[in-house]
Parts: sequence; structure tokens; C-alpha cells
Amino acid sequence: MGINGLALGNTGYATAQAAPRAEALQLGAEALAQLQKLKARDSAVHQHEQAHLAAAGGLALSGANYSFQRGPDGVDYAVGGEVQIDMAPGANPADTLARARTISAAALAPAEPSGADRAVAAQARQMAMQAQAELAAQGGAAGQGTPQQRALRLAYAAAPAPPSAVDVYA
Repeated sequence: MGINGLALGNTGYATAQAAPRAEALQLGAEALAQLQKLKARDSAVHQHEQAHLAAAGGLALSGANYSFQRGPDGVDYAVGGEVQIDMAPGANPADTLARARTISAAALAPAEPSGADRAVAAQARQMAMQAQAELAAQGGAAGQGTPQQRALRLAYAAAPAPPSAVDVYA
């Protein structure tokens, strides 16, 4: 693929949940409404990125990186985020297939995957199809292949297809 890392993300994360400040008590109705939106976005971003991290396992190249917006209370709130994931193929087609499935699962892990998440999942599906074709070619070149290859082909043929869409950024 030529891409060793892609970013998965959808939402952001605040640097810290600060205790309400005295200034917050004197904010106007518009500022309070903005603050509520920022807090909700911050929470959604954290959940989204944590879902990517949990599903990526060892393919995550980093923790979540967030972009922030300063709220009317002076606190930074996450409004976007991403998780870098290793998109390199495996050492062999079977390993590549396993990696592709993990990548797809990580991309689609959040409750509401972003468009970028869906694009990463589509790339992972393409990677999986190529690996499956290579496995089939290996099996065809040597008759039915080894018992392990036959078992692997049967297992992958019976596995459900991943969802068709994933979004990575918010």
C-alpha cells in the first residue's frame, strides 16, 4: 500500500476537565450554551478515539492526538482527534489478512464512524481481498495447498464481510 500509518479519528478531547471556575458563573446565556456544546463534543471525541485505540491493539502507532478549542471558561476542549494506525502489510498473506481485519475493526469501532474512518475501512477491505487472492493463488499453485492453507481458506470464506463504510475524522 505504501502507507505505513493512517489516522483514525472523529472527535476531539479536552486536556482536562477543569472544575467550574468563578468566571463560568458569570457567563452569559450564549456563552453557557457554547460551553455545553464544547463539553458534549469533548466527551464524544474522547469516546470515539478510545474506541479506535481499544480495537486497534498493537497496530496503534500512538495514543490519540486531539485538536482543541478554548471555551468561554478558559478551558481547552477537544473538538477533533485521530489515532495513527499501522497500515503496512504483514509478513505473508495470512498475516496481512489478519492485520486488514484488525484495521477495519478499529476504523469502524466508534458508534458513529466518520467519513475518514469509513475510507480506512475500505482500504483495509481492499488489503484483505488482495491477501485472500494471494492465499488462493498459493493454494491453487500447489493443488489444494497444505491442510493449514485449506483450513485458512475455509475460515475466511465463512467469516462475515466487514461493514461497507467507515469514517475516521470528525
